[in-house]
Amino acid sequence: MIRRASLSFGLAAILVALSSPLTAVGEQDSKLAAIVRNATQQYQNVANASPDYGPVLGCVSGPDHGAMGVHYVNLSLVNGGTLLGDSQNLDPAKPQALIYEPQPNGEMKIVAVEYIILAGALPANAAPQVEGHLMQLIGSPNRYGLPAFYELHVWAWKENPQGSFADWNNHVSCDHQ
Repeated sequence: MIRRASLSFGLAAILVALSSPLTAVGEQDSKLAAIVRNATQQYQNVANASPDYGPVLGCVSGPDHGAMGVHYVNLSLVNGGTLLGDSQNLDPAKPQALIYEPQPNGEMKIVAVEYIILAGALPANAAPQVEGHLMQLIGSPNRYGLPAFYELHVWAWKENPQGSFADWNNHVSCDHQ
């Protein structure tokens, strides 16, 4: 009986230890999503995005599943306009792109933001991040016709089954563009 109790206690201790980092990651995810929602609340109505943000590329769908939506980009922010003091961190309150999903009634609904910075705006071997989340390098050539860039999506306005920072969202569609 003592042996079974110590095994159960040991297993419980391991499970608690393993679950702690997962909780911290979830809290961090929620923190960045909350910052994004607060900073972009004014853009719920797509008309408020202008003149700072404008549509680029049309509705972007995934290569094999899901979509992103229509990117409204603030070009002045893409080349490092929101870098914080150490030139590796972007200001989480100033996303370079707002992402909207076309709705059946013709309206556009904000679903996410994307942080974007051209690789050429950073020092060699940079590791840019937003609120502790590393950005992903997209090399060149790429399907967007852009030079190499770093990006990070935050699905703050629509749940993404692949995760808060995945590129493609199976719950987003370009069908109504």
